[in-house]
Amino acid sequence: MEKIRISSLAKELGVKSALLIEKCHEKGLTHINHHANTLIPEQAEMIKQLFQPSKKTTLIKEEPKVKDVVVKQAVEQKKDDTVISQANKAVNPIHPSKVVRIHKDVPQQQRVMKVTPTKPYWKKKRTPNFVSHRRHGHLGETAETKKPVIKDKQTKVVMEPPITVKDLSFKLGIRANDIITKLLLEHNVRATINQILNEDIVQLLGVEYGIEIEIKKREAQEEHDFIIEQVSTKAEDMVYRAPIVTFLGHVDHGKTSLLDSIRQTNVAAGEVGGITQHIGAYKVETNGKHVVFLDTPGHEAFTSMRARGANITDVVVLVVAADDGVMPQTEEALNHAKAANVPIVVALNKVDKPGANTLRVRQQLASLELIPEDWGGKTQFVETSAVTKKGIDTLLERLLLESEILELKANPNNPARGVVLEAHLSEGRGVVANVLIQDGTLHQGDIILCGRTFGRARLMTNDRGVEVKEAGPSTPVSVSDFSEVPEAGDKFYIVSDIQKAREIAQERQKKEREFSLSKHQHVTLDSLYSKIAEGKVKEIKVILKADYKGSVEVLKKALEELSTPEVKVKILHCAVGGITESDVLLADASDAIIIGFYVTTEDKARILAEEKGVEVRLYKIIYDATNEIKAAMEGMLEPESKEVVLGQVEIRQVYNISKYGNIAGCYVKTGKITRNSSVRLIRNNIIIYDGKLESLKIVKDDVKEVRAGFECGLKIANYSDIKVGDIVEAYEIQKIARTLTV
Repeated sequence: MEKIRISSLAKELGVKSALLIEKCHEKGLTHINHHANTLIPEQAEMIKQLFQPSKKTTLIKEEPKVKDVVVKQAVEQKKDDTVISQANKAVNPIHPSKVVRIHKDVPQQQRVMKVTPTKPYWKKKRTPNFVSHRRHGHLGETAETKKPVIKDKQTKVVMEPPITVKDLSFKLGIRANDIITKLLLEHNVRATINQILNEDIVQLLGVEYGIEIEIKKREAQEEHDFIIEQVSTKAEDMVYRAPIVTFLGHVDHGKTSLLDSIRQTNVAAGEVGGITQHIGAYKVETNGKHVVFLDTPGHEAFTSMRARGANITDVVVLVVAADDGVMPQTEEALNHAKAANVPIVVALNKVDKPGANTLRVRQQLASLELIPEDWGGKTQFVETSAVTKKGIDTLLERLLLESEILELKANPNNPARGVVLEAHLSEGRGVVANVLIQDGTLHQGDIILCGRTFGRARLMTNDRGVEVKEAGPSTPVSVSDFSEVPEAGDKFYIVSDIQKAREIAQERQKKEREFSLSKHQHVTLDSLYSKIAEGKVKEIKVILKADYKGSVEVLKKALEELSTPEVKVKILHCAVGGITESDVLLADASDAIIIGFYVTTEDKARILAEEKGVEVRLYKIIYDATNEIKAAMEGMLEPESKEVVLGQVEIRQVYNISKYGNIAGCYVKTGKITRNSSVRLIRNNIIIYDGKLESLKIVKDDVKEVRAGFECGLKIANYSDIKVGDIVEAYEIQKIARTLTV
């Protein structure tokens, strides 16, 4: 008896071997697992019966007849081309021949077609005509689907910054690619889909597209949509509040010791090196009245903290040592106080020391526009000594007098509001914030909303470490139990319930994340004319640094002479030396421009200026500086030549070779130096020479560039006066087209 292979039987029946094996399993032939297995004739005959033609197969064979009937009826009814075309549009593009043409008068054929399997489109042979029909049909269907939802052209939209190209595209209903192309070709602005656009460009695009765009200004945190407790400003509820006084001055001129003498406690002894490490607030009683003192660090590294202290104060006490006189940080502190627009009282400290010369100090301060009252000026001077306590009572009286002139008042019945002086994470108390209450009364258990954080005032202690249940206006207290550490300078308020505080804090966190993408941009020479024309700028604030005192005075005078009745040039701070972090911080706080004359910018200051968006301009000719500012005021700026610093190289050895002159053995500290780059020789932050390289080598090989961490030898063209410790700064000039965008 001859056996039959599964593969042979599958070929005979026109099916796959896998299907045949499956049928065998259904009939109990479980030993059949491979196409090489065999069946006896009886088994093969049984399997063949399973593949006999069924009723379904007969119907498939009748399919052409049904189609013929449909076409015949369509011809007999003499449908016009329009009707046929409409029917074709309703057909699925994947299956061109469908039941669409079968009418209600042939229900039998309809039923037959429903059970008849059609050949899948992926098994059909694709022809160019088929593909074209499919594509056009699909696109046509999409177009018809979208037609009903097309809106009328908008005439006005409201947007809230930051505004990206994507946001603008969505609001205006214009493709993002079209907006990007328009910005590049017509406005010379390179943008991406997530690029944040400034308000001027957004408004201009709105005009060009014929749509009015209203930009909703971002509200300050204290004026949030969520309403915070209502406050009363009725005259009968207002009471006198203590003045908030800040001590500013040069390091080691005795600020903390003077305050310590006033408080009669030894604060300075408990601090590192006798220098204040954080902002502290202290309340002192004198003659039945109170004065609140803020002790800010005098060290230059804490310039930003000193600026914050000046911004929350009512009166500034400028402490100047009678033996040292006016020092660089004294001028910086004075300029911070002037920028904060607060009254200044001068304390001539250390008058008990042998080298004290108060007359000389008065003359120095008079040259800085602080003229004593007894000289016909408006500034009060008090001679003090922290050791002998001379002048302490007089100083307090003068401070109270200044506060009476200011008429400082607050309503203690209001919910508390104030400012965070500093905050930290304490191991025993959790998040602790030192706050200063400006209005109202803070009670233990109140729910506090502070910037992006919130909490409950579970524990409050005063400046002497004593626990208190409540604190009124102009009172510094330490408050614990916040959700996270707040930022110094954050304003706090009282809200009605914890859930409300949580919602507002979360909303502020979201807003802050969005707003961080759109940084505040300071005034620049490029944008100056447009801001003057819009009336946004009435004065140009300038910080001036130069190599010599004479240069400072000449440049200061030249810049001030550019003032006009409409716009005034105001010199906030001028000094000799390089541009430091302190200069950048002051420019950031005051929205000023930094101008350097024959000086360089410290690395940290350069990085900080880029982060803050502060413009730093360096010049070698006074005429260029005055001309550029004048041109900016008149709107006539030429394309900008931007200087890009490539790296800094330290000279560690000088070799004198008679044939070539002085050769510098160097180490590349940062960035890189290239053979074709321009270089400047810097000594003590002063530019000594500016020129080109004559040669750049590693050992004896000429190289195109040397990167950070490597040693090299170089020769400056036409200059040999180099010394060990000098810095060679490599830079290049890039031509960049200026715009009026802000």
